[in-house]
Amino acid sequence: MDELSRRLELEHARALTRRQFLKRSHTGLGALALAHLLEREQAQGAIDQAQSTQNPLATRPPHFAPKAKRVIYLHMSGGPPQQDLFDDKPELRKHHMRPCPEELLKNQRFAFIKGRPMMLGSPYRFDKCGQSGAVVSELLPHFRGVVDDVAIIRSMWTDQFNHAPAELFLFTGSSRNGGAGMGSWITYGLGSENQNLPGFVVLISGGTDPTGGKALWSTGFLPSVYQGVQCRSVGDPILYVGDPKGMNRGDRRRILDALRQLNEYEHAEYGDPETVTRISQYELAFRMQMSVPDVMDIGQEPPTILEEYGAQPGGASFANNCLLARRLVERGVRYVQLFDWGWDCHGTGAGDDIVKHLPGKCREVDRPIAALLGDLKRRGLLDETLVVWGGEFGRTSMNEARGGSKFLGRDHHPHCFTIWMAGGGVKPGVALGATDPLGYQITDSPVSIHDLQATILRLLGLDAWKLVYPYQGLNQKLIGPEGEAKIREEIIA
Repeated sequence: MDELSRRLELEHARALTRRQFLKRSHTGLGALALAHLLEREQAQGAIDQAQSTQNPLATRPPHFAPKAKRVIYLHMSGGPPQQDLFDDKPELRKHHMRPCPEELLKNQRFAFIKGRPMMLGSPYRFDKCGQSGAVVSELLPHFRGVVDDVAIIRSMWTDQFNHAPAELFLFTGSSRNGGAGMGSWITYGLGSENQNLPGFVVLISGGTDPTGGKALWSTGFLPSVYQGVQCRSVGDPILYVGDPKGMNRGDRRRILDALRQLNEYEHAEYGDPETVTRISQYELAFRMQMSVPDVMDIGQEPPTILEEYGAQPGGASFANNCLLARRLVERGVRYVQLFDWGWDCHGTGAGDDIVKHLPGKCREVDRPIAALLGDLKRRGLLDETLVVWGGEFGRTSMNEARGGSKFLGRDHHPHCFTIWMAGGGVKPGVALGATDPLGYQITDSPVSIHDLQATILRLLGLDAWKLVYPYQGLNQKLIGPEGEAKIREEIIA
Protein backbone atom coordinates (compact mmCIF):
# COMPACT_ATOMS: atom_id res chain seq x y z
CA MET A 1 0.00 0.00 0.00
CA ASP A 2 1.49 3.36 -0.97
CA GLU A 3 1.72 6.37 1.37
CA LEU A 4 -1.28 8.17 -0.14
CA SER A 5 -3.53 5.13 0.25
CA ARG A 6 -2.46 4.68 3.86
CA ARG A 7 -3.27 8.32 4.62
CA LEU A 8 -6.69 8.08 2.96
CA GLU A 9 -7.49 4.96 4.97
CA LEU A 10 -6.39 6.65 8.19
CA GLU A 11 -8.59 9.67 7.47
CA HIS A 12 -11.50 7.35 6.74
CA ALA A 13 -10.99 5.57 10.06
CA ARG A 14 -10.84 8.86 11.93
CA ALA A 15 -14.10 9.95 10.33
CA LEU A 16 -15.98 6.94 11.67
CA THR A 17 -18.07 7.98 14.66
CA ARG A 18 -18.97 5.63 17.48
CA ARG A 19 -22.52 5.50 16.14
CA GLN A 20 -21.31 4.48 12.65
CA PHE A 21 -19.02 1.82 14.08
CA LEU A 22 -21.80 0.36 16.20
CA LYS A 23 -24.22 0.45 13.27
CA ARG A 24 -21.91 -1.90 11.44
CA SER A 25 -21.69 -4.27 14.41
CA HIS A 26 -24.90 -6.23 13.93
CA THR A 27 -24.37 -8.75 16.72
CA GLY A 28 -22.96 -9.06 20.20
CA LEU A 29 -21.82 -6.12 22.29
CA GLY A 30 -21.95 -3.72 19.32
CA ALA A 31 -25.67 -4.28 18.83
CA LEU A 32 -26.38 -3.96 22.55
CA ALA A 33 -24.37 -0.77 22.77
CA LEU A 34 -26.14 0.68 19.73
CA ALA A 35 -29.54 -0.09 21.24
CA HIS A 36 -28.52 1.69 24.45
CA LEU A 37 -27.10 4.65 22.50
CA LEU A 38 -30.25 5.07 20.43
CA GLU A 39 -32.48 4.78 23.48
CA ARG A 40 -30.48 7.45 25.28
CA GLU A 41 -30.60 9.79 22.29
CA GLN A 42 -34.37 9.37 21.93
CA ALA A 43 -34.81 10.30 25.59
CA GLN A 44 -33.03 13.63 25.37
CA GLY A 45 -36.29 15.52 24.91
CA ALA A 46 -37.65 18.34 22.85
CA ILE A 47 -34.46 20.41 22.66
CA ASP A 48 -32.38 17.78 20.93
CA GLN A 49 -35.27 16.75 18.69
CA ALA A 50 -35.47 20.33 17.48
CA GLN A 51 -31.79 20.50 16.53
CA SER A 52 -32.05 20.86 12.76
CA THR A 53 -29.30 19.36 10.64
CA GLN A 54 -29.65 22.41 8.44
CA ASN A 55 -29.57 25.09 11.16
CA PRO A 56 -28.58 24.16 14.73
CA LEU A 57 -28.97 27.84 15.73
CA ALA A 58 -32.65 28.04 14.75
CA THR A 59 -34.85 29.41 17.54
CA ARG A 60 -36.35 26.78 19.81
CA PRO A 61 -39.19 27.00 22.32
CA PRO A 62 -38.26 27.32 26.01
CA HIS A 63 -39.52 24.88 28.62
CA PHE A 64 -42.03 27.45 29.89
CA ALA A 65 -43.01 31.08 29.33
CA PRO A 66 -39.85 33.21 29.67
CA LYS A 67 -39.53 36.58 31.35
CA ALA A 68 -36.29 37.38 29.48
CA LYS A 69 -35.28 36.69 25.89
CA ARG A 70 -31.63 37.63 26.06
CA VAL A 71 -28.75 38.28 28.50
CA ILE A 72 -26.01 40.89 28.90
CA TYR A 73 -23.54 39.69 31.52
CA LEU A 74 -21.07 42.31 32.82
CA HIS A 75 -18.22 40.45 34.48
CA MET A 76 -15.67 42.45 36.48
CA SER A 77 -12.75 40.04 36.25
CA GLY A 78 -10.64 39.94 39.39
CA GLY A 79 -13.33 40.32 42.04
CA PRO A 80 -14.60 43.81 42.98
CA PRO A 81 -14.38 44.70 46.72
CA GLN A 82 -17.98 44.60 47.94
CA GLN A 83 -17.13 46.52 51.16
CA ASP A 84 -16.15 49.55 49.04
CA LEU A 85 -19.07 49.43 46.59
CA PHE A 86 -22.33 47.85 47.80
CA ASP A 87 -21.95 46.38 51.30
CA ASP A 88 -21.38 49.24 53.76
CA LYS A 89 -19.83 48.17 57.09
CA PRO A 90 -19.64 50.99 59.68
CA GLU A 91 -18.49 48.49 62.29
CA LEU A 92 -15.57 47.52 60.09
CA ARG A 93 -14.48 51.16 59.99
CA LYS A 94 -14.37 51.19 63.78
CA HIS A 95 -11.89 48.30 63.65
CA HIS A 96 -9.79 49.84 60.88
CA MET A 97 -6.13 48.81 61.23
CA ARG A 98 -6.82 46.79 64.36
CA PRO A 99 -5.68 43.16 64.48
CA CYS A 100 -8.13 40.72 62.96
CA PRO A 101 -10.09 38.69 65.55
CA GLU A 102 -8.57 35.23 65.86
CA GLU A 103 -11.92 33.49 65.29
CA LEU A 104 -12.01 34.84 61.73
CA LEU A 105 -8.68 33.20 60.93
CA LYS A 106 -9.23 29.75 62.42
CA ASN A 107 -9.13 26.99 59.76
CA GLN A 108 -9.19 29.58 56.96
CA ARG A 109 -7.08 29.56 53.80
CA PHE A 110 -6.14 32.74 51.97
CA ALA A 111 -4.48 33.25 48.62
CA PHE A 112 -1.86 35.70 49.95
CA ILE A 113 -2.55 36.86 53.52
CA LYS A 114 0.01 35.61 56.04
CA GLY A 115 0.02 35.79 59.82
CA ARG A 116 -2.52 37.97 61.63
CA PRO A 117 -3.66 40.78 59.33
CA MET A 118 -5.19 44.15 60.19
CA MET A 119 -8.85 44.92 59.54
CA LEU A 120 -9.56 47.30 56.63
CA GLY A 121 -12.52 49.66 56.80
CA SER A 122 -13.66 51.33 53.58
CA PRO A 123 -12.38 54.88 53.02
CA TYR A 124 -15.50 55.70 50.99
CA ARG A 125 -18.82 57.26 51.93
CA PHE A 126 -22.07 55.34 51.42
CA ASP A 127 -25.54 56.88 51.04
CA LYS A 128 -29.10 55.66 50.69
CA CYS A 129 -30.13 56.15 47.06
CA GLY A 130 -33.35 56.20 45.08
CA GLN A 131 -36.81 55.33 46.32
CA SER A 132 -35.58 51.87 47.32
CA GLY A 133 -33.05 53.37 49.73
CA ALA A 134 -30.31 51.05 48.49
CA VAL A 135 -26.95 51.87 50.07
CA VAL A 136 -24.32 52.56 47.37
CA SER A 137 -20.76 53.87 47.51
CA GLU A 138 -19.78 57.35 46.39
CA LEU A 139 -17.54 55.62 43.81
CA LEU A 140 -20.63 54.88 41.68
CA PRO A 141 -22.46 58.22 41.26
CA HIS A 142 -24.11 57.34 37.93
CA PHE A 143 -25.21 53.91 39.12
CA ARG A 144 -26.95 55.60 42.05
CA GLY A 145 -29.33 57.14 39.53
CA VAL A 146 -30.52 53.74 38.21
CA VAL A 147 -30.36 51.74 41.43
CA ASP A 148 -34.16 51.46 41.59
CA ASP A 149 -34.04 49.31 38.45
CA VAL A 150 -31.82 46.62 39.97
CA ALA A 151 -31.96 43.83 42.52
CA ILE A 152 -28.83 43.73 44.69
CA ILE A 153 -27.69 40.36 46.05
CA ARG A 154 -25.24 40.80 48.94
CA SER A 155 -25.07 37.13 49.91
CA MET A 156 -23.35 35.41 46.98
CA TRP A 157 -20.77 32.77 47.84
CA THR A 158 -18.49 30.35 46.00
CA ASP A 159 -16.22 27.47 46.95
CA GLN A 160 -13.29 28.74 44.87
CA PHE A 161 -10.74 31.34 46.02
CA ASN A 162 -8.46 31.60 42.98
CA HIS A 163 -9.43 33.48 39.83
CA ALA A 164 -9.40 30.89 37.05
CA PRO A 165 -11.24 28.11 38.96
CA ALA A 166 -13.75 30.65 40.32
CA GLU A 167 -14.48 32.08 36.86
CA LEU A 168 -14.78 28.61 35.36
CA PHE A 169 -17.19 27.63 38.12
CA LEU A 170 -19.26 30.78 37.58
CA PHE A 171 -19.56 30.43 33.82
CA THR A 172 -19.37 26.66 33.19
CA GLY A 173 -20.63 25.18 36.46
CA SER A 174 -17.31 23.40 37.04
CA SER A 175 -14.02 24.69 38.42
CA ARG A 176 -12.09 22.57 35.91
CA ASN A 177 -11.53 23.08 32.20
CA GLY A 178 -13.77 21.18 29.81
CA GLY A 179 -17.21 22.52 30.71
CA ALA A 180 -19.55 24.48 28.46
CA GLY A 181 -19.97 28.23 28.99
CA MET A 182 -23.26 29.71 30.17
CA GLY A 183 -23.75 31.48 26.84
CA SER A 184 -23.23 28.17 25.02
CA TRP A 185 -25.80 26.43 27.21
CA ILE A 186 -28.34 29.18 26.59
CA THR A 187 -27.89 29.24 22.81
CA TYR A 188 -28.00 25.42 22.82
CA GLY A 189 -31.33 25.61 24.64
CA LEU A 190 -32.95 28.53 22.79
CA GLY A 191 -31.08 29.05 19.52
CA SER A 192 -30.55 32.53 18.11
CA GLU A 193 -33.03 35.16 16.96
CA ASN A 194 -30.70 36.60 14.31
CA GLN A 195 -29.29 34.09 11.85
CA ASN A 196 -26.80 36.65 10.47
CA LEU A 197 -25.02 37.14 13.81
CA PRO A 198 -23.55 34.74 16.37
CA GLY A 199 -25.95 33.70 19.11
CA PHE A 200 -23.22 34.19 21.75
CA VAL A 201 -20.85 37.19 21.53
CA VAL A 202 -17.88 38.03 23.79
CA LEU A 203 -16.45 41.55 24.25
CA ILE A 204 -13.26 42.20 26.25
CA SER A 205 -11.84 45.33 27.90
CA GLY A 206 -9.18 46.07 30.49
CA GLY A 207 -6.24 45.12 28.29
CA THR A 208 -6.33 41.32 28.62
CA ASP A 209 -8.51 38.23 28.67
CA PRO A 210 -10.05 37.16 32.00
CA THR A 211 -7.89 34.78 34.04
CA GLY A 212 -10.10 31.83 33.11
CA GLY A 213 -9.24 32.48 29.45
CA LYS A 214 -11.21 31.43 26.43
CA ALA A 215 -12.48 28.36 28.28
CA LEU A 216 -15.10 30.72 29.77
CA TRP A 217 -16.85 30.94 26.40
CA SER A 218 -16.01 27.47 25.15
CA THR A 219 -18.66 24.92 24.18
CA GLY A 220 -16.85 22.15 26.06
CA PHE A 221 -18.75 18.94 25.30
CA LEU A 222 -21.60 20.77 23.50
CA PRO A 223 -21.50 20.96 19.69
CA SER A 224 -18.98 23.64 18.76
CA VAL A 225 -21.57 25.66 16.81
CA TYR A 226 -22.56 27.14 20.20
CA GLN A 227 -19.07 28.53 20.84
CA GLY A 228 -18.88 32.16 21.96
CA VAL A 229 -17.54 34.46 19.24
CA GLN A 230 -15.10 37.13 20.40
CA CYS A 231 -15.62 40.46 18.65
CA ARG A 232 -13.09 43.31 18.61
CA SER A 233 -13.86 47.02 18.53
CA VAL A 234 -10.52 47.84 16.84
CA GLY A 235 -9.48 46.35 13.50
CA ASP A 236 -11.43 43.47 11.96
CA PRO A 237 -14.38 42.78 14.29
CA ILE A 238 -13.89 39.02 13.88
CA LEU A 239 -10.60 37.53 12.73
CA TYR A 240 -10.47 35.51 9.49
CA VAL A 241 -14.11 36.15 8.50
CA GLY A 242 -13.22 38.39 5.53
CA ASP A 243 -12.52 37.09 2.05
CA PRO A 244 -8.88 36.28 1.25
CA LYS A 245 -7.03 38.57 -1.14
CA GLY A 246 -8.13 38.08 -4.73
CA MET A 247 -11.46 36.46 -3.83
CA ASN A 248 -14.80 38.23 -4.19
CA ARG A 249 -18.11 37.42 -2.54
CA GLY A 250 -19.37 35.45 -5.55
CA ASP A 251 -16.27 33.24 -5.50
CA ARG A 252 -16.74 32.66 -1.78
CA ARG A 253 -20.39 31.67 -2.34
CA ARG A 254 -19.49 29.07 -4.98
CA ILE A 255 -16.79 27.56 -2.76
CA LEU A 256 -19.20 27.34 0.19
CA ASP A 257 -21.85 25.67 -1.96
CA ALA A 258 -19.34 23.02 -2.99
CA LEU A 259 -18.16 22.54 0.61
CA ARG A 260 -21.74 22.23 1.78
CA GLN A 261 -22.43 19.42 -0.70
CA LEU A 262 -19.29 17.58 0.42
CA ASN A 263 -20.13 18.03 4.11
CA GLU A 264 -23.73 16.89 3.61
CA TYR A 265 -22.44 13.77 1.86
CA GLU A 266 -20.06 13.12 4.76
CA HIS A 267 -22.83 13.64 7.32
CA ALA A 268 -25.13 11.21 5.49
CA GLU A 269 -22.31 8.66 5.40
CA TYR A 270 -20.92 8.96 8.93
CA GLY A 271 -23.46 10.90 11.01
CA ASP A 272 -20.82 12.99 12.81
CA PRO A 273 -22.66 15.97 14.42
CA GLU A 274 -19.57 18.14 14.04
CA THR A 275 -20.10 17.98 10.29
CA VAL A 276 -23.37 19.86 10.80
CA THR A 277 -21.45 22.36 12.90
CA ARG A 278 -18.96 22.90 10.05
CA ILE A 279 -21.76 23.58 7.57
CA SER A 280 -23.44 26.02 9.96
CA GLN A 281 -20.22 27.86 10.81
CA TYR A 282 -19.18 28.33 7.17
CA GLU A 283 -22.62 29.73 6.34
CA LEU A 284 -22.72 31.97 9.40
CA ALA A 285 -19.25 33.34 8.62
CA PHE A 286 -20.45 34.21 5.10
CA ARG A 287 -23.49 36.06 6.43
CA MET A 288 -21.44 37.80 9.13
CA GLN A 289 -19.26 39.46 6.49
CA MET A 290 -22.11 41.89 5.89
CA SER A 291 -23.88 42.02 9.26
CA VAL A 292 -20.98 42.21 11.75
CA PRO A 293 -19.26 45.37 10.40
CA ASP A 294 -22.63 47.12 10.49
CA VAL A 295 -23.54 46.19 14.06
CA MET A 296 -20.01 46.89 15.34
CA ASP A 297 -19.93 50.41 13.89
CA ILE A 298 -20.91 52.55 16.88
CA GLY A 299 -20.15 55.63 14.78
CA GLN A 300 -23.69 55.23 13.46
CA GLU A 301 -25.02 56.26 16.88
CA PRO A 302 -26.11 59.87 17.53
CA PRO A 303 -23.55 62.05 19.36
CA THR A 304 -25.90 62.26 22.35
CA ILE A 305 -25.80 58.46 22.78
CA LEU A 306 -22.02 58.34 22.44
CA GLU A 307 -21.70 61.03 25.08
CA GLU A 308 -24.16 59.28 27.38
CA TYR A 309 -22.06 56.10 27.35
CA GLY A 310 -18.72 57.89 27.17
CA ALA A 311 -18.02 55.83 24.03
CA GLN A 312 -15.49 56.77 21.35
CA PRO A 313 -15.76 55.15 17.89
CA GLY A 314 -12.60 53.41 16.81
CA GLY A 315 -11.37 52.78 20.35
CA ALA A 316 -11.37 49.81 22.69
CA SER A 317 -13.10 50.38 26.02
CA PHE A 318 -15.73 49.10 28.40
CA ALA A 319 -17.93 52.04 27.39
CA ASN A 320 -17.74 51.04 23.72
CA ASN A 321 -18.53 47.45 24.67
CA CYS A 322 -21.63 48.48 26.65
CA LEU A 323 -22.94 50.35 23.63
CA LEU A 324 -22.09 47.39 21.40
CA ALA A 325 -23.98 45.11 23.80
CA ARG A 326 -27.12 47.20 23.33
CA ARG A 327 -26.70 47.15 19.54
CA LEU A 328 -26.22 43.37 19.59
CA VAL A 329 -29.23 42.48 21.73
CA GLU A 330 -31.30 44.97 19.75
CA ARG A 331 -30.56 42.82 16.69
CA GLY A 332 -31.45 39.54 18.36
CA VAL A 333 -28.16 38.22 19.76
CA ARG A 334 -29.10 35.85 22.57
CA TYR A 335 -26.19 36.23 24.99
CA VAL A 336 -23.58 39.01 25.18
CA GLN A 337 -20.71 38.59 27.62
CA LEU A 338 -18.53 41.55 28.65
CA PHE A 339 -15.29 40.80 30.47
CA ASP A 340 -13.50 43.78 32.05
CA TRP A 341 -10.12 43.00 33.59
CA GLY A 342 -8.51 45.03 36.41
CA TRP A 343 -10.56 44.41 39.59
CA ASP A 344 -7.96 42.38 41.49
CA CYS A 345 -7.34 44.94 44.25
CA HIS A 346 -4.58 43.35 46.34
CA GLY A 347 -2.82 46.58 47.31
CA THR A 348 0.65 45.46 46.27
CA GLY A 349 1.17 48.89 44.71
CA ALA A 350 -0.59 51.95 43.28
CA GLY A 351 -1.71 49.86 40.29
CA ASP A 352 -3.97 47.55 42.31
CA ASP A 353 -4.94 49.30 45.54
CA ILE A 354 -8.36 50.53 46.71
CA VAL A 355 -7.33 54.19 47.11
CA LYS A 356 -5.61 55.03 43.83
CA HIS A 357 -6.62 52.20 41.46
CA LEU A 358 -10.20 51.30 42.45
CA PRO A 359 -11.70 54.80 41.84
CA GLY A 360 -10.31 54.75 38.30
CA LYS A 361 -11.84 51.36 37.55
CA CYS A 362 -15.18 52.56 38.89
CA ARG A 363 -15.05 55.65 36.65
CA GLU A 364 -14.46 53.39 33.63
CA VAL A 365 -17.62 51.33 34.23
CA ASP A 366 -20.02 53.51 36.24
CA ARG A 367 -21.20 55.85 33.51
CA PRO A 368 -21.49 53.20 30.74
CA ILE A 369 -23.46 50.82 32.97
CA ALA A 370 -25.96 53.51 33.96
CA ALA A 371 -26.23 54.52 30.29
CA LEU A 372 -26.81 50.91 29.23
CA LEU A 373 -29.65 50.38 31.70
CA GLY A 374 -31.23 53.73 30.81
CA ASP A 375 -30.86 53.14 27.07
CA LEU A 376 -32.38 49.65 27.23
CA LYS A 377 -35.27 51.01 29.29
CA ARG A 378 -36.02 53.86 26.85
CA ARG A 379 -36.06 51.47 23.92
CA GLY A 380 -38.39 49.01 25.63
CA LEU A 381 -35.64 46.36 25.70
CA LEU A 382 -34.95 46.13 29.44
CA ASP A 383 -38.12 44.16 30.20
CA GLU A 384 -36.87 41.30 28.02
CA THR A 385 -33.11 41.73 28.54
CA LEU A 386 -31.53 40.34 31.69
CA VAL A 387 -28.47 42.35 32.79
CA VAL A 388 -26.12 40.81 35.38
CA TRP A 389 -23.11 42.50 37.04
CA GLY A 390 -20.52 40.94 39.34
CA GLY A 391 -17.16 39.25 39.83
CA GLU A 392 -16.05 35.69 40.52
CA PHE A 393 -15.71 36.15 44.31
CA GLY A 394 -15.40 38.88 46.93
CA ARG A 395 -12.58 40.50 48.89
CA THR A 396 -11.48 40.14 52.49
CA SER A 397 -12.36 42.55 55.28
CA MET A 398 -8.67 42.52 56.19
CA ASN A 399 -5.78 44.41 54.61
CA GLU A 400 -3.53 42.08 52.63
CA ALA A 401 -0.22 43.94 53.14
CA ARG A 402 1.68 41.43 51.01
CA GLY A 403 5.41 41.72 51.50
CA GLY A 404 4.90 44.63 53.91
CA SER A 405 3.16 46.82 51.31
CA LYS A 406 1.85 50.14 52.65
CA PHE A 407 -0.87 50.30 50.00
CA LEU A 408 -4.36 49.25 50.99
CA GLY A 409 -5.85 46.18 49.35
CA ARG A 410 -7.95 43.09 49.95
CA ASP A 411 -7.24 39.40 49.36
CA HIS A 412 -9.58 36.91 47.63
CA HIS A 413 -12.65 35.99 49.69
CA PRO A 414 -15.10 33.26 48.60
CA HIS A 415 -17.43 33.41 51.62
CA CYS A 416 -19.45 36.43 50.55
CA PHE A 417 -19.69 38.94 47.71
CA THR A 418 -22.20 41.18 45.95
CA ILE A 419 -23.74 41.06 42.49
CA TRP A 420 -26.77 42.77 41.00
CA MET A 421 -29.33 41.91 38.34
CA ALA A 422 -31.75 44.07 36.35
CA GLY A 423 -34.49 43.76 33.73
CA GLY A 424 -35.70 40.48 32.23
CA GLY A 425 -38.18 39.58 34.96
CA VAL A 426 -36.04 40.69 37.91
CA LYS A 427 -37.87 42.44 40.73
CA PRO A 428 -36.49 46.03 40.75
CA GLY A 429 -35.45 47.96 43.83
CA VAL A 430 -34.97 44.97 46.13
CA ALA A 431 -32.01 43.68 48.12
CA LEU A 432 -31.41 40.03 48.99
CA GLY A 433 -29.15 38.70 51.71
CA ALA A 434 -26.86 40.21 54.33
CA THR A 435 -23.43 39.76 55.87
CA ASP A 436 -22.14 40.15 59.42
CA PRO A 437 -21.05 43.57 60.80
CA LEU A 438 -17.46 42.97 59.63
CA GLY A 439 -18.52 41.80 56.15
CA TYR A 440 -16.87 38.42 56.57
CA GLN A 441 -19.67 35.83 56.56
CA ILE A 442 -23.23 35.63 55.22
CA THR A 443 -25.93 35.97 57.88
CA ASP A 444 -29.05 35.83 55.70
CA SER A 445 -30.19 34.13 52.45
CA PRO A 446 -26.95 32.65 51.06
CA VAL A 447 -26.99 32.37 47.25
CA SER A 448 -24.70 29.81 45.62
CA ILE A 449 -23.21 29.94 42.13
CA HIS A 450 -25.54 27.16 41.02
CA ASP A 451 -28.50 29.09 42.50
CA LEU A 452 -27.55 32.05 40.32
CA GLN A 453 -27.19 29.88 37.22
CA ALA A 454 -30.54 28.14 37.79
CA THR A 455 -32.26 31.50 38.35
CA ILE A 456 -30.82 32.98 35.14
CA LEU A 457 -32.05 29.94 33.20
CA ARG A 458 -35.46 30.18 34.87
CA LEU A 459 -35.84 33.80 33.78
CA LEU A 460 -35.11 32.67 30.21
CA GLY A 461 -37.78 29.98 30.41
CA LEU A 462 -35.30 27.12 30.74
CA ASP A 463 -35.48 24.39 33.38
CA ALA A 464 -31.95 23.97 34.76
CA TRP A 465 -32.68 20.31 35.52
CA LYS A 466 -34.03 19.52 32.04
CA LEU A 467 -31.39 21.42 30.05
CA VAL A 468 -29.01 18.46 29.79
CA TYR A 469 -26.42 16.98 27.47
CA PRO A 470 -25.21 13.37 27.88
CA TYR A 471 -21.43 13.17 28.20
CA GLN A 472 -19.08 10.72 29.96
CA GLY A 473 -22.03 8.69 31.20
CA LEU A 474 -23.72 11.64 32.93
CA ASN A 475 -26.48 14.07 32.07
CA GLN A 476 -24.35 17.19 32.16
CA LYS A 477 -26.01 20.43 33.28
CA LEU A 478 -24.88 24.02 33.76
CA ILE A 479 -25.69 23.56 37.46
CA GLY A 480 -23.60 20.38 37.59
CA PRO A 481 -24.62 16.73 37.08
CA GLU A 482 -25.99 16.53 40.63
CA GLY A 483 -28.33 19.44 39.98
CA GLU A 484 -28.06 20.98 43.45
CA ALA A 485 -29.50 24.48 43.07
CA LYS A 486 -32.34 26.68 44.23
CA ILE A 487 -34.21 29.18 42.08
CA ARG A 488 -34.23 32.47 43.97
CA GLU A 489 -37.87 33.47 43.70
CA GLU A 490 -37.20 36.45 46.01
CA ILE A 491 -35.78 38.47 43.12
CA ILE A 492 -38.20 37.34 40.40
CA ALA A 493 -40.99 39.80 39.60
